[in-house]
Amino acid sequence: MTDATPANSTTPPADRPPLPDHLSIDPRSPHFVAAVFEHEVGIHFNGKQRDDVEEYCISEGWVKVPAGKTVDRKGQPLMIKLKGKVEAFYR
Repeated sequence: MTDATPANSTTPPADRPPLPDHLSIDPRSPHFVAAVFEHEVGIHFNGKQRDDVEEYCISEGWVKVPAGKTVDRKGQPLMIKLKGKVEAFYR
């Protein structure tokens, strides 16, 4: 039984798909990957953890976050793009 415990603790990371360079939480986006969202994803932006990121691109160095409570005419939140160092990780 003790040999199975270490194997089980290393198995879940192997089951996770690799994090893409560009990812969005909006299912209508071409950058939405449902398999990634079966696990919790975290974002470090400029060295701080952000919980309000809607979309990110690591290679271009930006994240999109809601602009307060402002919404567009379709009821979707307005987004602002912030530039900086982006790191994505599984929690």
